[in-house]
Amino acid sequence: MDIVRNEAANRFEVAVGDDVAFAEYRLEPGAVVFPHTVVPEAFSGQGVAGKLAESALAWARAEGLAVKPTCSFFAGYIKRHAEHQDLLAEGF
Repeated sequence: MDIVRNEAANRFEVAVGDDVAFAEYRLEPGAVVFPHTVVPEAFSGQGVAGKLAESALAWARAEGLAVKPTCSFFAGYIKRHAEHQDLLAEGF
């Protein structure tokens, strides 16, 4: 499964046929906001949302960006995966 960063659309995404799962992001000075994640039913049970989160968080870490997870999925994912909690921006 190839997760790509689509800079033009400001999202990480993976496509299978006509279906696209994605995690949107918005850059701020020194930080990245993850406001929305969409995973179509065609991807159900394949761990796609987690793979999107892992790719997005790895990118944020590599770029030295703090993470602001306003998306409930991203917030919950980081809460369940302690190895990413150091990325959280103050107040998150």
